[in-house]
Amino acid sequence: MNKDAIVLMQRRIGAVPDGFWGPRSIAACQRHLRAILPVPSPWPTSDQPSLTAFYGKPGDERQLVDLPAPCPLLYEGKAVKTIRCHRLVAASLESALRAAYAVAPEVAAIYDGCYNNRPMRGGSLPSLHARGAAIDLDAAHNGNKVSWPASAMMPLRVMECFAEEGWISAGAFWARDAMHFQATR
Repeated sequence: MNKDAIVLMQRRIGAVPDGFWGPRSIAACQRHLRAILPVPSPWPTSDQPSLTAFYGKPGDERQLVDLPAPCPLLYEGKAVKTIRCHRLVAASLESALRAAYAVAPEVAAIYDGCYNNRPMRGGSLPSLHARGAAIDLDAAHNGNKVSWPASAMMPLRVMECFAEEGWISAGAFWARDAMHFQATR
């Protein structure tokens, strides 16, 4: 993101619009997104016991549904017809994707996965993808370990669409992996 884009984003989140994305901007962005999250949160905390109590065991495909793609989605250039996700997140994910597509179709249309029974990258604990409660969008421009917003291009408005449904944006809360959204608090 260039300096002018950062200034615009800083104004939107209530940070000092100086074009420098540092600790104050990060904190302001997190406050901004937390203010959008529904209260109480519909989702569990991200510790493994809470996730298992809410979603069930990772890899339990009996908990999954095939959500019809709520907007045009492409995976590796091919049209996506359904998204395999946890039944408890399906309606929320549908709403978040519709809203994200309305504000940034160039990002929201690039689907990079939801259910994938695997551990977290670089770890041994199950990923939220293993429960069908996370989605990745436009990974080519918002990749794993890529700093947001310095290098990753995920629009704040997309993060806001997911926050309205209670989903956490990795880009805003981890400062990397901006493609990743998960249904946790």
